[in-house]
Amino acid sequence: MRFQDIGIAAMVAPLVAAHGGMEGVPKIFGLPRGLESDFKAPVAARVLRHASEPKGGLLETRQGGQNGRCGAAFGNAKCATGYCCSGSGYCGTTKDHCLAPDCQMDFGPACDANKAPGGATTRNDPRPQKGNVAYGGGGIYTCQKAGTVAITYDDGPYIYTERVLDQFATYGFKATFFVTGINNGKGAIDTTAAWSNVIKRMIAEGHQVASHTWSHADLSKISDAQRINEMVKNEMAIRNIIGKYPTYMRPPYSSCNAACQTTMKNLGYVISYFDLDTDDYNQLSNIQVAKDNFKRILDSTAGGPQSGDRLAIAHDIHEQTALNLTGYMLEYLKSKGYRGVTMGECMGEPEANWYRTSGEAPPANGGGSGNGGGSGNTPVSTDGSCGSGKGTCAGSTFGNCCSQYGWW
Repeated sequence: MRFQDIGIAAMVAPLVAAHGGMEGVPKIFGLPRGLESDFKAPVAARVLRHASEPKGGLLETRQGGQNGRCGAAFGNAKCATGYCCSGSGYCGTTKDHCLAPDCQMDFGPACDANKAPGGATTRNDPRPQKGNVAYGGGGIYTCQKAGTVAITYDDGPYIYTERVLDQFATYGFKATFFVTGINNGKGAIDTTAAWSNVIKRMIAEGHQVASHTWSHADLSKISDAQRINEMVKNEMAIRNIIGKYPTYMRPPYSSCNAACQTTMKNLGYVISYFDLDTDDYNQLSNIQVAKDNFKRILDSTAGGPQSGDRLAIAHDIHEQTALNLTGYMLEYLKSKGYRGVTMGECMGEPEANWYRTSGEAPPANGGGSGNGGGSGNTPVSTDGSCGSGKGTCAGSTFGNCCSQYGWW
């Protein structure tokens, strides 16, 4: 998650809620724009570095619009090849210009969001339904298994994630990590050894790895093709690390409109939300508030550890969450008699349903809508998509060739 644009040299401040009046419903939250140097500093010393007028990396006018500006607010001017368009509308090449999700990917060709993992695309993989948990739709807010609490973490991995894993190992509990592929200038998860290794450790220790998109874009504000890219790129990166990719996802900013829900259904994703919001992202200097939130909501759970359950959210990119809140949550769960489990387990799903691998066979009836009938003939594409489980370009209005990415 991330902070919205704020003034020059402003201090970190609470964010505007995206939803109000309902306990445990998501808000806009995340990593300050200060990036790694600020983020590694003690909380009291973290002053938000501004990117409104970058001191370095400014380009000449020809590399953007007027005065080197770019983006939707500056006549939709695009930066030259190899340059990024910062969230504030400047062309440049520094980390602050290029980091996701701030960099405007439509106007900066070199934005981190526009990078792609290596290896074969997963775009055309068969995506049959696994288990009974619905794909797409309004999403999942609650667990289904009595006596369980699924603690989930968004936005990582980051430099504090190992400490989170250490504590879960001590308590023997499991977590779910909704990982983002290339956010906050940290580098791609599959080509940065620190992130690849921690994700491998998650799997080795029995945790669940789920998707939080490639670049943390708002899935309700981008095109369908971009939504697909956000998911497929993260699939490829995760696949490059652990040999499989998730069927569970959480939308950045908890934002997934009707079009997004349809895309997630088509891609075979369980849309995951929560009913216990620690609000840790707003409590970087007063983590006790997040602890109190966890305790208060857990104590109000109908049925308690005998028949109740909770689906909680926190963020492993925050130092106080990793080093303070996590231990508190685990100890409190233990003291109350709850089991700390993955989201998949709290939904009653076996681990086999949490992931896909390329090359999985489609259902015996061929899946899809049955447009091909029982004859085995491939229907002609009506939307430009093609390949396994989709239409053929042959005889279509789009041309007769199908690219390796599944489009005419």
